[in-house]
Amino acid sequence: MTDRPNVLWIMADQLRFDYLSCYGHPHLHTPHIDALAARGVRFTNAYVQSPVCGPSRMSAYTGRYVRSHGSTWNGMPLRVGEPTLGDHLREVDARAVLVGKTHMTADAEGMAWLGIDPASEIGVRVSECGFEPFERDDGLHPDSPRQNWSAYDDYLEAHGFTSENPWEDFANSGLDDDGELLSAWLLKNSRLAANVPEEHSETAYMTDRAMAFMEEAMEDGRPWVCHLSYIKPHWPYIVPAPYHDMYDERHIVDPVRSEAERQTDHPLMQAYLDARVCRSFARDHVREHVIPAYMGLIKQLDDNLGRLFAWMDEKGLSDNTIVAFTSDHGDYMGDHWMGDKDFYHEMAVKVPLIIADPRPEAQGTRGLVTDELVEMIDLAPTFMKAVGCPAKPHVIEGRDLTPILHGTDGFSRRYVISEHDYHWSDMARTLEQPQEDAHTTMIFDGRWKYIRCEGFRPVLFDLETDPQEITDIGGSDLPEHVAVRARMEAALLDWATRHHTRITATQTVLARQKLAAETGILIGFWDEAEYKEVVGKAFEDLTPQGRP
Repeated sequence: MTDRPNVLWIMADQLRFDYLSCYGHPHLHTPHIDALAARGVRFTNAYVQSPVCGPSRMSAYTGRYVRSHGSTWNGMPLRVGEPTLGDHLREVDARAVLVGKTHMTADAEGMAWLGIDPASEIGVRVSECGFEPFERDDGLHPDSPRQNWSAYDDYLEAHGFTSENPWEDFANSGLDDDGELLSAWLLKNSRLAANVPEEHSETAYMTDRAMAFMEEAMEDGRPWVCHLSYIKPHWPYIVPAPYHDMYDERHIVDPVRSEAERQTDHPLMQAYLDARVCRSFARDHVREHVIPAYMGLIKQLDDNLGRLFAWMDEKGLSDNTIVAFTSDHGDYMGDHWMGDKDFYHEMAVKVPLIIADPRPEAQGTRGLVTDELVEMIDLAPTFMKAVGCPAKPHVIEGRDLTPILHGTDGFSRRYVISEHDYHWSDMARTLEQPQEDAHTTMIFDGRWKYIRCEGFRPVLFDLETDPQEITDIGGSDLPEHVAVRARMEAALLDWATRHHTRITATQTVLARQKLAAETGILIGFWDEAEYKEVVGKAFEDLTPQGRP
């Protein structure tokens, strides 16, 4: 154990919080993730800042809300100059290393404007969200040319899986009984075994790459934060044998939904239900095809994490490495008649979060389960504190979780925030909603979940009386509900009108701004006596030459 531990930050993609046994799933057993929770802290109210990959991750990597960093959708570049976790770590000679996915899009125009070569050291950092890319793999390229940031395609070819697109043809397709290659982009093919042995699958490969990084880093000596970011269980939903048939219809939990939800009078919610992905997952036979594969992907992930944790124990890394496990958002899987993510029900916006801190200060919280409201942006300041970064409240909007991890006072939050820009979507086209209005914001205080929908009435759920979020009371005229909506709207306004972009307001700058009179800027003083009373020295001493 050293004073500056390492951090292994594991992020699954599109993993629901309730599809782990330590979070209560009755059929999907995840013993290795459960064991991590037993030696750490499990958070039951962790929320992402957007229920979509890109903006959620940009918030995680900057420690800032979506409205602050401006990357509101997948493919929306993170602007040059937006400080990231990696930038802060480098200031204290610590590494921020990527193994896996970021969904980052580089600000090419911004770099060109500033004359930054994308291939330079600075250019690579700007392009990779501040990370040092040990290996990046964003996947999601069924018909695109070979990825230029990942070696996984080359790895597949080196092991005999050869085609123009190995990622698509092997890792994300399957063979039917006649040997025909079928793409997992079509949901009907989800129950096939992926056309690749498990040990060469993307999840296994990225686990191996994390081990390779840590092996290399043992010789470096500097503390590191390694972001091990898995693509799965994100679609395409397909998993290699033996995981493809571990689960079937008997293991599918009944959907959370009601017929009343389909009769909603809310135009935006109706547009969601009419979107293609929601119409698809509202059908039981789609759920029956996809959910067993989704569960298999999670089981495979848990097994690979078990392999990784055992290796870390063998190498002596576990005693000096904080391990954080989470997801970038969830997945509806037909709940509320919806599919994919993109809105704010618990299964989409709440994520698993487990942090195991090996330091002695955390001894008293091992196995703790906490219902504190926390946000994904809280991870950045927590990791910064662990490796010795000074606090940066003018930049970082998240809150350090160390008090929770160490069982001390000092952490509190009244509400969590999440945002979604749906200008690109079926919903915006259906409603003819202009880009500037195709935006929703959620604020949740632990009971009331209030969703501001630009151009439409709000959505409101009371999770105390309606924990499954079946009944939208955003249009209710009951006095209690009217009062709650007013209070939540006021809290949202309070949050929105705070400083969000004043990232240059360092303590030095703030202190200098208070010294106007001492530097010769005299505003409102009547005479020399008043000046001396305020500043503490004679007016003639203002400059070596006397009065200005």
